[in-house]
Amino acid sequence: MSALADFGLFAGPGRHEPKPLREHQLRAIGMLRQSLRSGVKRPVLQMPTGAGKTRTAAEIVKGALDKGNRVAFTVPAISLIDQTIAAFEAEGIDAIGVMQGNHVRTNLCQPVQVVSVDTLVRRRRPDASVVIVDECHRRSKAIEDWMAEEPKTAFIGLSATPWARGMAEHWQDLLVPVSMGELIERGFLSPFRVFAPSHPDLSGVKIQNGDYAEAGAADAMGGLTGDIVSTWCEKARGLPTLVFAVNRAHAAHLVEQFALAGVRMGYCDAHVDLIERQILFNQMKSGTLAGIVNVGTLTTGVDADVRCVVLARPTRSEMLFVQMIGRALRTAPGKDYALILDHADNHARLGFVTDIQHDRLKGGKEPRDKTRAEQGEPMPKECGSCGLLKPAKVRKCPKCGFEPVRQSDVETEDGELVEITGKRKVSPEEKQRFFSELLFVAAERGRSKGWVSHSYRDRFGVWPKGLNHQPRIAGPETLSFVKAKDIRFAKRREARA
Repeated sequence: MSALADFGLFAGPGRHEPKPLREHQLRAIGMLRQSLRSGVKRPVLQMPTGAGKTRTAAEIVKGALDKGNRVAFTVPAISLIDQTIAAFEAEGIDAIGVMQGNHVRTNLCQPVQVVSVDTLVRRRRPDASVVIVDECHRRSKAIEDWMAEEPKTAFIGLSATPWARGMAEHWQDLLVPVSMGELIERGFLSPFRVFAPSHPDLSGVKIQNGDYAEAGAADAMGGLTGDIVSTWCEKARGLPTLVFAVNRAHAAHLVEQFALAGVRMGYCDAHVDLIERQILFNQMKSGTLAGIVNVGTLTTGVDADVRCVVLARPTRSEMLFVQMIGRALRTAPGKDYALILDHADNHARLGFVTDIQHDRLKGGKEPRDKTRAEQGEPMPKECGSCGLLKPAKVRKCPKCGFEPVRQSDVETEDGELVEITGKRKVSPEEKQRFFSELLFVAAERGRSKGWVSHSYRDRFGVWPKGLNHQPRIAGPETLSFVKAKDIRFAKRREARA
């Protein structure tokens, strides 16, 4: 057995009777043991939401304590300090000190130290043979300096999304004992349904540090507020909801517009303290609030009963995407599935969260990742009847059973059928004209921007991007198209009735 294994990470039964470990948690412990014994000193355990990351960490801590070793458990946010203490104490670990401000549990003599990463910058590091780094995908110079200066200390990273660029420069081994899809299949996470009611025009939004620039994204999403509110009222009213906004102004605007529709939403950003956050969650639980609109927070450490997530924030980041949706995937009594309302086309770029898999850590000099859509991977498709996003290449909708009929290359015009023998190339001018005329129809008939986008895609097979949003009076061809589309929709509704 290696020196690292001698730290006692995998000792036998401890002083307390632990809760039984689940199969994937046992697998995680086994993979970690094997990695350390092979000489790896900096392994990372990927534990998705619902996998029991803290329960697994408690088992590692118990093993170290049984061998007389000291342990440090670092957390990136103050909000996670008391949450970690409570979770460890529930597993019988009570010899805990805290390094964070003037915390009432400050006691450097205790063999387990729960440490705020920010505190490491200002204070002496705790004496520890084993350091467990929670949310290790959040890069920290204090942690990385500690790792570099103490090469013999065992550092174990924990994260649901360990895909940050540069992690491979400090960590050595990515261990994936269970996937999000497996947790759903086994009932440890909730199934989910996704609808994409809106399609923002992000073509002019700059990319900064691999993601959409805040100001441009907020402008693009601001025009969809009406769709966001109306869709929630139609599909999610009564479901405890988290809404992810782009910035504070956008979040405040959403809260205001929900209020005008008679829906009371709370507001949360990084400046809302822990007590206020708990009050918000208590109000959501009691029904006083329908949900919470948040910006830049509530992506980790949320154990509330959330049954709907509204994505009003576009992102190219797989980590942020998975974290946002993960807030709704915890199981709860009476919960059949989580509802995801994606107004930001995130699924069109990144696919379903259950499709995102990585088998290695990323280096800092690697090129920025292309989205799965940019790599040409098949993306989820909308059901033409109910609007549910279904997996790529799945024709029959798993929700309503609708199965599209393959269409021949025939265009319909008043009075005659015109067969197209080949794919006709459509000019940019024709696309712009059709889009502008759709905008005119939408304004005249009270239809949403989402209807415009869907109609355009029905016609050309792609979403409208980079087009002028100036309406023009609709001509006979566009009106005929809209009439045929309305007839098809009416027939589908009759068939379902």
